[in-house]
Amino acid sequence: MKRMASQGDMVLSFHDSLLRTSDVDTLVPGNWLNDNIIAFAFEYFEKVQFKLHEKDVSFISPDVTQFIKLNCGDELGIFLEPLCLTSKKYIFLVVNDESSAARAGGSHWSLLMFSRPENTFYHHDSCNKSNTKSAKVVAMSIEIFLRATRKVQFKNEESPQQENTCDCGMYAICNTELLCKKHLDEDEVDLINTITPEYVTKKRQEMVNLIHKLASTSK
Repeated sequence: MKRMASQGDMVLSFHDSLLRTSDVDTLVPGNWLNDNIIAFAFEYFEKVQFKLHEKDVSFISPDVTQFIKLNCGDELGIFLEPLCLTSKKYIFLVVNDESSAARAGGSHWSLLMFSRPENTFYHHDSCNKSNTKSAKVVAMSIEIFLRATRKVQFKNEESPQQENTCDCGMYAICNTELLCKKHLDEDEVDLINTITPEYVTKKRQEMVNLIHKLASTSK
């Protein structure tokens, strides 16, 4: 699927991610992350940070998740087949609250994680479970393609809560990274006490630094 159009000079081309200045600008504190930045973060997790676990984990970009939420039937099956979801232990999806295919945007991101060992969808929402309806739609749409041996459960997890209206995308990214460290790297992780507003602000700058580092090494 085509991601949301962005403007400005190209900053980085990283596998399937193309970031422009307008995308990177959304990482400035006080800005709402667009889907290009979240897709880049997921691609970096897949291609670099958690590459050793690529057989066990799938990171599904926001545009694909939105397609899953708004479509069903044979078309969706053809679209999802190349993702090999039946072999993945963990699947991460960032869910947008936009319900219309006619417009892009939305106002909130949350994280949906499928855990095959626990046969459960875990929903991590940094805004008081406000995106539960959209997350459940995604879970219901994708469940049949997981080929689980029994009905998959859905659980709203206790999650770190944002203190503003713009950090939801960063919370979704931070939750994803720490959950991967917990389930893939077997690190001890405490989401609630780790992902604070200060942690999220620091992570924004770390991502800016990472993007510019990758851009400089790719020239």
